[in-house]
Amino acid sequence: MSGVWMFQQNGVVRLVENPKAESNSKHGKVLVHLPSNEVITSYSVLERKLMALGWERYYDDPSLIQYHMRSSIDLISLPKDFTKFRSIHMYDIVVKTRNVFLVKDM
Repeated sequence: MSGVWMFQQNGVVRLVENPKAESNSKHGKVLVHLPSNEVITSYSVLERKLMALGWERYYDDPSLIQYHMRSSIDLISLPKDFTKFRSIHMYDIVVKTRNVFLVKDM
C-alpha cells in the first residue's frame, strides 16, 4: 500500500492513497458506498460499484467520464482526472443512486 497517513479532525489516523485529491476537495468530503461502508478512492472503485447497479459507461465526450442507465434519462458526468472529483460530483451520484452512496465529512 502506498499513500500518506493523515490525522482526521477526531484524532484518528488513516491512510490516504491520493492525498492531493482529498486536500483539494472542499471541506474534506468523501463519497461512501453504503452497502460496503467503503470510501471511494478512485474511479476504478466507483466504476465497479456503479456497474453493479446497472450503470454503463457512456463514451460520447472524451473529456469526461460518463455513466448512464438504460432505464432512465440520468447521466453521471465526472472530470477525467480523479484529483478534480469534487463534492458537487459526489452529490450528483448520491441523487442518482438513492440509498447506495452518501457524502460524508472526513
